[in-house]
Amino acid sequence: MLNRVWLLFFITAAIAIIVQLFNGHVEVLSDSVNAIFSSAKLAAEISIGLIGVLALWMGLMQVGEKAGVVAVFARLFEPLLSKLMPEVPRGHPAYGSMSMNLTANMLGLDNAATPLGLKAMHDLQSLNPEKSVATNAQILFLVLNTSSVTLVPVTVFLYRAQQGAAAPADVFLPILLATVASTLVGLSVVAIVQRISLLNSVVLAYGATLISVLIASVFYLMTLSVEAIGTLSTAIGNGILLVLILSFILIAGYRKVAIYDEFVEGAKGGFSQAIMLIPYLLAMLLAIGLLRASGALDFALQGLSSLVTLFGFDNRFVDAMPTALMKPFSGSGARAMMLETMDHHGVDSFAGRLSAIFQGSTETTFYVLAVYFGSVGIRNSRHALGCGLAADVGGIMAAIGVCYWFYG
Repeated sequence: MLNRVWLLFFITAAIAIIVQLFNGHVEVLSDSVNAIFSSAKLAAEISIGLIGVLALWMGLMQVGEKAGVVAVFARLFEPLLSKLMPEVPRGHPAYGSMSMNLTANMLGLDNAATPLGLKAMHDLQSLNPEKSVATNAQILFLVLNTSSVTLVPVTVFLYRAQQGAAAPADVFLPILLATVASTLVGLSVVAIVQRISLLNSVVLAYGATLISVLIASVFYLMTLSVEAIGTLSTAIGNGILLVLILSFILIAGYRKVAIYDEFVEGAKGGFSQAIMLIPYLLAMLLAIGLLRASGALDFALQGLSSLVTLFGFDNRFVDAMPTALMKPFSGSGARAMMLETMDHHGVDSFAGRLSAIFQGSTETTFYVLAVYFGSVGIRNSRHALGCGLAADVGGIMAAIGVCYWFYG
């Protein structure tokens, strides 16, 4: 699948470059070459930047496993995950790392979520009979990461505040509804492909509990100002991380674990994983960079606008689509598109709000796939990319619908 997608990216970029040249835009040649070499540099920078944080969390996770703290997290989500991933035996370490990753994602703890996710993928890989082919459990876990619900998208609020929004947090509920829709679509598509039954008491009970927590959180957070939401989110996030780290070390020390030796041993694994990521990241970033520099995404946007106009539909949402089209490929690129849309159309315009909802409710699917599968050497992703993109499409469609519902 990835081989075909990679080739498709290059074919699309080549066609876009030829079209640009016929239109007299010779600068596309230098832009494309610069994008190729910039991608190589960026892949190395990202991987090297991950060395420290991966080594830190891999070391801490090894200490936490020895201390038994990770097992506590595993018990929280193991009944649900065991229903969704029947091939993972009960009591396996993967449940603990997956539970911690999903919790970190929900709380918006990005600096912890990625290392914990890579640890979970590594744990799942230990059960994989064909090391280069993704298992059903790995695919489901990846899709949950590409569509995970983030309870408080503080960064989006801050960008809107910087752009002068009258009420920076007024997109909170639309973002939450869109990202929940993305997760439901992703989970449903994987369940259909893998023939997983979602209509059982355990899944429904967890779903009802999650929805109740989300509703209660929404009602509470809607009473706070954007500054208060940011302060509360930061305090909760930092507090949780600090409690985790201290509990790992102190409980392990109490149980006579060789904490220093275990931490160092785990950190070595984090270092190896960060270096292993470089070729996989390079391959993905190279194709994405060339696709962007060639103008292919601009052509797609123009085609979409013409199609919507042809059928006589309201085309205001098209002005925000650059953010939606860029997000599966690049988080920084989507952020730049969102800020440009806010600046050009107004932060409180329909397009400005919709671009913020896109940014807060969708994920960088190609990047996540390259990092997570690359960390364990998986080359055959099977249906992972299709399911991840289906979740993105679900989030995008929901974002558009919710934006018309709220802001007409």
